[in-house]
Amino acid sequence: MWKKLADLILKNRLLILGLIVLSSLFMGYQASKVRITFNGGKVLPVTDSAYIRYLQFKKMFGQDANTMVIGFKSPKIFDKDVYNDWYTIANTVKKIKGINGVISVANVYDIIKDTLQHKYVIKPLIPNLLTTDKAADSVKQHFLSLPFYKGLVLSDDGQSTLMAISFDGKIMNTPKRVPILNTILKYGKQFEQKHDIHIHYSGLPLIRTVAGDLIKNEFSLFLGLSLLITSIILILVFRSFYAVLFPIAVVLLGVTWSLGILYLMHYEITILTGIMPPLVVIIGIPNSVLILNKYYYEYGLTGNKMQALYTTIEKVGITTFIANVTTAIGFGVLCFTNSELLIQFGLVASTSIMVTFALSIILVPIIFSYLPDPKVRQSKIKDRRLIQGILEQLDYVVHNHRKAIYTTTIILVIICAYGVSRINVNGYVVDDLPKSNNTLADLRFYEANFKGVLPLEVSIDTKRKNGVMNNTVIRKVEKLEELISSKPEFSRSLSLTQGLKFLTQSFYGGNPAYYRLPVGMEQGFILSYAGNSGKSSDMLRNYLDSTRQFTRITFEMIDVGSNKMNKILADLQPGIDSIFNPKKYHVELTGSSIIFIKGANYMVKNLYESLAWAIFLIACVMWILFRGIKMIAVSLLPNLIPLIITAGIMGFFGIPLKPSSILIFSIAMGISSDQTIYFITRYRQELKSTNKRISTIVSDTIRETGISMIYIATILFFGFGIFAASTFGGTQVLGILLSVTLLVAMVSNLTLLPAFLLSIEKRELKKKVDLVD
Repeated sequence: MWKKLADLILKNRLLILGLIVLSSLFMGYQASKVRITFNGGKVLPVTDSAYIRYLQFKKMFGQDANTMVIGFKSPKIFDKDVYNDWYTIANTVKKIKGINGVISVANVYDIIKDTLQHKYVIKPLIPNLLTTDKAADSVKQHFLSLPFYKGLVLSDDGQSTLMAISFDGKIMNTPKRVPILNTILKYGKQFEQKHDIHIHYSGLPLIRTVAGDLIKNEFSLFLGLSLLITSIILILVFRSFYAVLFPIAVVLLGVTWSLGILYLMHYEITILTGIMPPLVVIIGIPNSVLILNKYYYEYGLTGNKMQALYTTIEKVGITTFIANVTTAIGFGVLCFTNSELLIQFGLVASTSIMVTFALSIILVPIIFSYLPDPKVRQSKIKDRRLIQGILEQLDYVVHNHRKAIYTTTIILVIICAYGVSRINVNGYVVDDLPKSNNTLADLRFYEANFKGVLPLEVSIDTKRKNGVMNNTVIRKVEKLEELISSKPEFSRSLSLTQGLKFLTQSFYGGNPAYYRLPVGMEQGFILSYAGNSGKSSDMLRNYLDSTRQFTRITFEMIDVGSNKMNKILADLQPGIDSIFNPKKYHVELTGSSIIFIKGANYMVKNLYESLAWAIFLIACVMWILFRGIKMIAVSLLPNLIPLIITAGIMGFFGIPLKPSSILIFSIAMGISSDQTIYFITRYRQELKSTNKRISTIVSDTIRETGISMIYIATILFFGFGIFAASTFGGTQVLGILLSVTLLVAMVSNLTLLPAFLLSIEKRELKKKVDLVD
């Protein structure tokens, strides 16, 4: 097959070049239309029951993660000038197209009972700007007499305030929200400069936009760094301009195709797919290294350029193909998770890897067939003293200190197994934002003063029409609010009961002592007033569905991490069940924050499944290549041990398992298996074609294949190492741990793997001796 492929490629060079250029132009056009996502990635499968109920909740009550907050801490909140400027910002922002509503201390509403019309009238606390300090003090006293707003827009200590800005759900996940955010930030900065008061900004619309900007910046940064690193290594390896220029050109075509594939699959750039371009460069360059290394080696033997290229495609083609298949498997198994975020990444990555391989095996031989013959220094790569010295030492250790290799490996595995037991499973909603980012610091401000800004929703299904309006149910809702609010991680609530309390207070002339649920016949009067009030009853409608079977309770929460939140939710459940009998009611804790936590739990559980799939599929590839259980074990163990060591490092250094870090294992398994394939393929070819002893073949393989393995491991180590420069914590961890894992895998494949092969030879010889005896 590979002989025919070599013949096809080299005899139809111009035609193939033309077809690739035309198709690459098409893919480049598609790539130009790729956009960065403005939506949080869907981690939970769309078939998950929690996700389905979350979608039902949004359909019933609207988007829950559409509120941005700006706020400050100051004793001057109710000073006339400060208050007026805050009032002006709120009213100005409210008029922006795409903003549904704004609430702050300067533009809250009071509810007045109209006895003549038997209805409630909603009136602004202040209709116009304040003109005197006395008026400002009056407004302050009036505001403090409204318990409905306590802890909502003014902190319990009265020193901090926020403005909640609600976005239209239709623009939430589109680029249209960006100019609105920039306008809000501009007004905040002007206020800050005028009054010398520091403004804090937060909320999921802002957090997602900040993350999108960081993704955009890092997209270009990492692509540039990956090209720089691989170019430097190619220069050091081949010391040839052509051997740097054209491999880089080939992987850039691979990058173009990967982005084109991304667009054609109707995906956007996320925090994961955003690292695809540098990944294609890092993983694609080793193809060219292997091809050129073999080409220069063959040319050194024959002195015939075309013959060397034929032999290169024939000999290296199968090895690099299988190696790329195992790498693609490492990414492709993410599709088995049923998580949309991971499926997108796994599908595009695995497809792009195979496309880049195809471009490499076709274009590199064609391009170099038109270039001048290699120089002597390029065909003598294998003779460089440093590399040969390293390989000779490795060969010596393998042949003379196998027990030391096995002992060291066992000790490391035991130590790291203890480290694995210390791994903490935890993820935060803003986990990947840099610690130095203002958005993270601002989030802490709201957690300290308002118990967070991340939404938590409680959906209550009474399972019957008008069931919510039953007085017993309303009392149960109040008890549930008190239960959840008693936890320090949750804010005070907004709900039907809070609205009813506000209406009761208004019914009794605004007396704060009557901020309570209506009792007895009061409820009928109050609801009849509310029913006559038109828009004034929106406060209740926001927390009821059209059939009054469902109601909601809205909280804000602190980002305490999935680990702690799982415990909190587990502690709450018995209390929830004691208030609302599960046989009669269905109570669901939902909202985007809960979906994130459930998504983090889901991804960690699926780590084992995706890793098991990677091991199984790679084992199948090894079976097809090498046959025999013994060879599968020999080929898998040198790649499993680095994973154990990496997991141990995570445990010892307190690196938690989270959605971003769990990707390391299946990806590393796929990439590190490549080196095993390079080694064993060369070993078996020699075993079949010569009568040499296994020990001699192992030595030859170390000296020949070891060169490419070291060069490729160097590219991978420094290539993935560039992600340490990321501003996202998860990307940093992914890059650093992958670099370490692949470096350990190289050492393992150049020591433990050949040691296993020598042990097999020793065992076979012993069997022969026993048979003779």
